[in-house]
Amino acid sequence: MIERRPFEELAKVDHGWLKAKHHFSFADYHDVTKMGWGALRVWNDDEIAPNAGFPPHPHANMEIITYVREGAVTHKDSLGNEGRTEAGDVQVMSAGAGIRHAEYNLEQQPTRIFQIWITPSRNGGSPAWGSQPFPKGDRSGRFVTLASGFDNDNEALPIRADARVLGATLKVGETVAYSIGERRHGYLVPASGAVEVNGVRIDARDGAAIKDVALVKVTAIQDSEIVLVDVP
Repeated sequence: MIERRPFEELAKVDHGWLKAKHHFSFADYHDVTKMGWGALRVWNDDEIAPNAGFPPHPHANMEIITYVREGAVTHKDSLGNEGRTEAGDVQVMSAGAGIRHAEYNLEQQPTRIFQIWITPSRNGGSPAWGSQPFPKGDRSGRFVTLASGFDNDNEALPIRADARVLGATLKVGETVAYSIGERRHGYLVPASGAVEVNGVRIDARDGAAIKDVALVKVTAIQDSEIVLVDVP
């Protein structure tokens, strides 16, 4: 099964400093039919205005992956971690038993991100944060694992879930494939461009909910940048 979830039909909020689309229930948006997809709990498509952001707030028992599409995010947390994650880079925060953090756009232009939350395999543990560059050229024509809970994904940022977050950039006509397994869940969003996922057209910032599909084949209709989450 591959279900297209059109961008224009996603829940929308506009706080002035933050414009967001929610693929799943989040904050004041509640839809019992969209509480997540397997262990994927949140996928927010956020635009943060210059010199604005999220003030310090708590999290616990969640793996939070931030994929920066444009601009940069500046992070500061209660562990003393500080860092700036710019377009093409990814940051991961394992909230563990509890952490407070703030995220701001300190740039002169809007910052656009995907924020992805995955339920961890186990609750508790010490919180952690990390950020890493993933040059788009290295993802050309192939999937690169950006964050993973599997031991053999040595070059990815670690998360505490039996899950992967992958990225790829495709030229028109290029195809990539990923074996997801029939008992797992996939969720794919093009950050830009348009693709076919096993024959189903998915445009920029649409969601593709994937289930009971052993092999996912993605073909670019336009030059595209895509993010895929593989979760139980």
